[in-house]
Amino acid sequence: MRRLICLILVALCFPLAVGMAAEHEHWEEVYFQANQAYKEGRFQEAIDGYRQLIQSGHGSGHIYYNVGNGYIRLNQLGKAILNYERARLLLPRDADLDFNLRYARDHIRDKVPEVRNTMSIIFFWLRSLTLGDLFWAFAVLNALFWGILCLRIFYRSEWTYYLILTILTVWLITGLSLGLKWYRLALDDRAVIVPEEVNVLAGPDVNDTVLFKLHEGTLVHCERSEDGWVLVRFQDGKRGWVQADGIENIRI
Repeated sequence: MRRLICLILVALCFPLAVGMAAEHEHWEEVYFQANQAYKEGRFQEAIDGYRQLIQSGHGSGHIYYNVGNGYIRLNQLGKAILNYERARLLLPRDADLDFNLRYARDHIRDKVPEVRNTMSIIFFWLRSLTLGDLFWAFAVLNALFWGILCLRIFYRSEWTYYLILTILTVWLITGLSLGLKWYRLALDDRAVIVPEEVNVLAGPDVNDTVLFKLHEGTLVHCERSEDGWVLVRFQDGKRGWVQADGIENIRI
């Protein structure tokens, strides 16, 4: 009877495993073809392949980085910066990515200095860590804390006391950093101007007064949306309405 059950389970699981392996091989082929297209100068074809991977849930920081490189080659700074910013959420310590992003920013028309608030200065390490990095650091410190606490029950030495205090302090800082990082990602309202130029209007109507213009690659903050329009905030308190298809949110 047990042998029959095992055979039934194998019969049920084998097609699933084969299907997963075939799907994995398919996406590897898509990635290979996109890389090959990029090497041969067919940048739009490469971008289409990378975007296919992203839309299917196979995206990663390196995929977004490759998309950004493709758009740089096509001289589409808005989409390049958008994808570089998305890649930086997943690859915050990548030197090549930082260099390319700075290069792209240097070529946009509406240059805005990056402003860091007090919390960004205090928690300076958040910029270099992903949410996953902080989660695993918090998990490891949590296990260490409870492990040392259990050890102290049997060995009440002075070093275990100071070790507990040290781990507890780092654990609390890491936990606070994890919460702050999650909060920032959840409420990330940054967006990038994608077309070459957009009009920023006084109201959500094409007939409203044009307050100023913004150009591709410019970083703005979205405040609210209304019927295909988005109220954005630029530097120095400048605010206005742009059509929703003129910007794309960085948040993945």
